[in-house]
Amino acid sequence: MLTYRFLWTALGLTLVVLLAPGLFWWLLGLLALSAAADIVLCASPRRLRIERVPAPAVRLAESVSVSTTVQNLGRRRLRGAVKDGWQPTAGAVDAVQELEVPPGGEATVTVRLSPSRRGRLTSQHLTVRSVGPLGLAGRQVTHRVPHLLRVLPQFRSRKHLPSALQRLRELDGATAVQLRGAGTEFDSLRDYVRGDDVRSIDWRATARRQDAAGQHLVVRTWRPERDRRVILCLDASRTSAARIADQPRLDAGIEACLLLGALASQAGDRVDFLAFHRQTVARASSAERGDFLHVLSTAASAVEPVLVEADFSQLPGEIASVSTQKSLVVVLTAVDSPSLQEGLLPVLPALTARHRVVVASVRDPQLQAAARRRDSAGEVYLAAAAERAMIEAEAVAAELAARGVEVIQAVPEELPPALADCYIRLKAAGKL
Repeated sequence: MLTYRFLWTALGLTLVVLLAPGLFWWLLGLLALSAAADIVLCASPRRLRIERVPAPAVRLAESVSVSTTVQNLGRRRLRGAVKDGWQPTAGAVDAVQELEVPPGGEATVTVRLSPSRRGRLTSQHLTVRSVGPLGLAGRQVTHRVPHLLRVLPQFRSRKHLPSALQRLRELDGATAVQLRGAGTEFDSLRDYVRGDDVRSIDWRATARRQDAAGQHLVVRTWRPERDRRVILCLDASRTSAARIADQPRLDAGIEACLLLGALASQAGDRVDFLAFHRQTVARASSAERGDFLHVLSTAASAVEPVLVEADFSQLPGEIASVSTQKSLVVVLTAVDSPSLQEGLLPVLPALTARHRVVVASVRDPQLQAAARRRDSAGEVYLAAAAERAMIEAEAVAAELAARGVEVIQAVPEELPPALADCYIRLKAAGKL
């Protein structure tokens, strides 16, 4: 392997040859011997022990430093450079760095990454270049040492979480959650009054409460449950790959899942997450150990759109395997998808009979913009197509609402807070 110094040296000797042509072979031989000596005298890039330092997970749009330890097992000082083979979406700022390691010593190579894509980013190899004392030539070896970096979703909607939690705290003690008389969660005991349900009489408490005037009946009071189940179902089929507002529809769904999941788990509800297309591809639960937001972000980070139709017929079975009690089921999909009409509508009776169902969908702001532009014949045709698409989406939403499903449609940045508002509204009305 030759270096740039060899090239510049050869160019300099070329000028000398122009002035003294008889020195050509002498200079060529000298240059070749010098390069050969460098190759022989340089440290072996094979006699290295390379260890990857585990990298912490990082959120999209944040930066992180990843490190690799290089130990020199040879008897010569290693001088040269090292290149970490991160893929372009990892955004390696300084992938190529100079390296100098004494015999028996070690050095740490640190690369700064600014990822531009969520998911699993990898560096499969580390290339080490060892250069001789003259810097004209050397040897190069590529070591296969995989390095993994998990990039979590950005979670831009985190800013809505404090206000939503504050609204939930205001509801506590002042909403239907605290109203006695309905629900299945025990609240307190009180004296029987005319009109109370006789099935609420607590006979043991009645037997303990006696006085000279006789026995007073005691009844139990109930309130709606506060700790309920929330199941987030994220559609990762072909419709989730459509780009809306310069991001895949799937990413907007993940943002909504993160906000609602964090909100519901901090409110004391159990939250389960599943991503699906033809089959379930990711799961997470607030019952798992650790911070649920991190657990949910890790599970969602590996979900990618797949170019197949969603199989909604599996949803009732998947949800039943998660919870048999009444739950809030949130399906994040596209209401304008043909698979929704053919797949989800037939299974809705099985879902709405046991659960409260909400369908959340991303609305494309470009459709509304296209429907308003009618300055040319081409724009009129585009406006007609946009109007038709919006009318069909509203028709599907109306059909879902007629079947007892609440439908939420919003542009990507407004969908997460809109879904959180729906959850708080249902919570306040005691419908969860």
